[in-house]
Amino acid sequence: MNDASSLLKEFETEYVPQINATLQHLNEGWIDQSILQSAMTYSVDAGGKRLRPLLTLAVLKTYGVQLTEGQLMAASALELLHTYSLIHDDLPAMDNDDLRRGVATNHVKFGAGMATLAGDGLLTLAFEWLSNADIPATQQLSLVRALSHAAGPAGMVAGQAQDISSEHHQLNIDELAKLHRQKTGALLHYAVEAGCIMADVNEEERQDLLKFADQFGLAYQIYDDLLDVTSTAQQLGKKTHKDAGEEKNTYPGLFGVEGTKQRLKRVVESAESQLKDLNQITGRDYRLLNAFCSYFKIKE
Repeated sequence: MNDASSLLKEFETEYVPQINATLQHLNEGWIDQSILQSAMTYSVDAGGKRLRPLLTLAVLKTYGVQLTEGQLMAASALELLHTYSLIHDDLPAMDNDDLRRGVATNHVKFGAGMATLAGDGLLTLAFEWLSNADIPATQQLSLVRALSHAAGPAGMVAGQAQDISSEHHQLNIDELAKLHRQKTGALLHYAVEAGCIMADVNEEERQDLLKFADQFGLAYQIYDDLLDVTSTAQQLGKKTHKDAGEEKNTYPGLFGVEGTKQRLKRVVESAESQLKDLNQITGRDYRLLNAFCSYFKIKE
């Protein structure tokens, strides 16, 4: 394990339990229907990397912010919204998946109707958490505005719609990059933006950090596409080799496995370079954020 991987592992070991403890607040009166509560908590408790709230917390730590319960709640709200997107993505009318994070998908466990409502509940509850988090009201408003844009019809939902409408139709590289920027990149962009908002990062540095976030988000989707054709369901906790069968637009479909690996390598290097340039300008230590790039393990 290299230094970056060790740094990321240490950060995860410290903060994933705190995120999970915050998510357990779902059992404290936020949901007023027992089956719905079971369905919502089922998918939240199924695990996951907690990558998005971790990115938010990493920005706060990078800028020397002492973490508060309110900031943890605001950061964890993104995990609620991300989980909603997975539940809906797995539905029979969408990808019709029966395995997610190594367990049965929500609609397999609770039925499509209840799964739809569980996703609806997590989506709306995310914004309730942001508006109830013990942080300044100006930050609450900025977070709500940014998350609604990232998750809505100009962001993630637009990407999902494009993904569906482009099945059986080959997109070019620019079109594919836009699809991924919305479908996957928008929430990762927001994760870094949320940290910038709560850390009160100045506008110039914020824009540079968001450029890193966008490169990281693109790398994340390319890597996910790659894993779909190079990994097993047991390794990923979800079905693999589905994209090609459904004629979805992916990087391996456009460039092949080796071409995709090379493209991923260049995008990761671009993300790292963005932080290196920012370090030279500000003198700030961005090693923690850079460590997130160690997530992408490219086998030659």
